[in-house]
Amino acid sequence: MKRAVLLSAVPVGPEMAAYLQPGDFIVACDAGYRNAAALGVRPDLIVGDFDSAPQPRTEGDTIVLPHVKDDTDTQYAARWLAEHGFEEVVMLGALGGPRVEHMLANLSTGLFLSLHGVRTILADSRSEMHYLLPGQPLELPRRDWMYLSLFALGAPLTGVFERGVYYPLENATLTELDYPLGTSNEFTEPVARLQCSGGHGLVVLTRADG
Repeated sequence: MKRAVLLSAVPVGPEMAAYLQPGDFIVACDAGYRNAAALGVRPDLIVGDFDSAPQPRTEGDTIVLPHVKDDTDTQYAARWLAEHGFEEVVMLGALGGPRVEHMLANLSTGLFLSLHGVRTILADSRSEMHYLLPGQPLELPRRDWMYLSLFALGAPLTGVFERGVYYPLENATLTELDYPLGTSNEFTEPVARLQCSGGHGLVVLTRADG
């Protein structure tokens, strides 16, 4: 499996190195190259217009983007990974930070990857996010997660089944744009199982408060 780690600009701590695996292809998006240094890895590719950080000197490849463009730096990198046959992408440094619009854009980028057949995870120190699509059921190990939330993205999420959680669902419809029914469910079994028949869903795993 071709696996990549995509580093965006929100600072990450050394604990996020747990998401790295030997042989990962590391892509840094603009100031995300600072996260590569924090995690002790060297980017294989740096992509950006370098409006938020100076262009670094590097032994890897660099794609310099124009300032005026449709894609964000992270979206461009995601598109490049999909076009080059990567099957799994972990996005770090893509959540939180001072620019809420960037986080929302990164959630859209993760959905773009998922819709192009790329298994996609977004993670920070407190949470992990997955995408639920028709015909692509999820099995999510409990590990140290306490809460599991499910949100519809852009349209009702239909034919929803959730098992292994405190509030199971069977053939349910979630219209999360006006009623967040899927918020803060809890694991009751070692593995939670989810599936849907229509729409696009975002699954958020969260550790216990404190």
